[in-house]
Amino acid sequence: MANLVIVLWTANTERYADILEGVNDTADNLLKAIEAGHEEVAPSTVFAVASILEGAPFINGSPQNTFVPGAIELAERHGAFVGGDDFKSGQTKMKSALVDFLINAGIRLTSIASYNHLGNNDGKNLSSQRQFRSKEISKSTVVDDMVEANSVLYKDGEHPDHTVVIKYMPAVGDNKRALDEYYAEIFLGGHQTISIFNVCEDSLLASPLIIDLVLVAEMMTRIQWKPAHEDGGYKSFHSVLSVLSYMLKAPLTPPGTPVVNALAKQRAALTNIFRACVGLEPESDMTLEHKLFH
Repeated sequence: MANLVIVLWTANTERYADILEGVNDTADNLLKAIEAGHEEVAPSTVFAVASILEGAPFINGSPQNTFVPGAIELAERHGAFVGGDDFKSGQTKMKSALVDFLINAGIRLTSIASYNHLGNNDGKNLSSQRQFRSKEISKSTVVDDMVEANSVLYKDGEHPDHTVVIKYMPAVGDNKRALDEYYAEIFLGGHQTISIFNVCEDSLLASPLIIDLVLVAEMMTRIQWKPAHEDGGYKSFHSVLSVLSYMLKAPLTPPGTPVVNALAKQRAALTNIFRACVGLEPESDMTLEHKLFH
């Protein structure tokens, strides 16, 4: 069997690509736009398309919209795997866990303010407003599904104010400073403020994610499924590997399917898929065997 190549994009953040009719909206248009050298096709998208055409899984570890609609359509056409976007390393991982906990506990978040400063090349690159916009989108959308899932605390279309600031400070190097303030309404009109100050070595938090993403992506190329008691052949998973969401800030999901950002749900999905592969029942955390005594 030939060795499998997995391509993982770790380059600095690109600006967001505009979705243009006739350029990157369909697979055929995207291929023509690449051939013509159109300026709205990002370098990462060119690499993604090359990987798709070679049948090599491509994972985007940066926040820009590498997987424009044409790229996803092309991946589906060729049965190639893609996954993204943006490594979920420090601040966002904590946010996706804490926001899920607070909202499920009935604490109504009304604002989230996130500030970062760092001095590596990522910080320097993000000092450009067009590149920062890509990062801002990936970091800001991480709470959306958790808010939308709680119709008791939030009306339809309502969400907390959410601001993300990133500043370049060369002196601190790779030791990123991340500050978060969560402001919430509690019982009888009271308020609660939670402030977190997190200092982390940014690259060392991202490096293990690179290893895990490659390992899981490779595993998914070897897993096939079919409905029980059916005679049809086995099928592969969808080209968009949403199972990688646990390790990514802005999870890419198949068109028309929900995005899940809650950290515990992402981990449960990953765990239960692998449990199914070895013939185990999914974990439900009901533990009825400990709750049904007479």
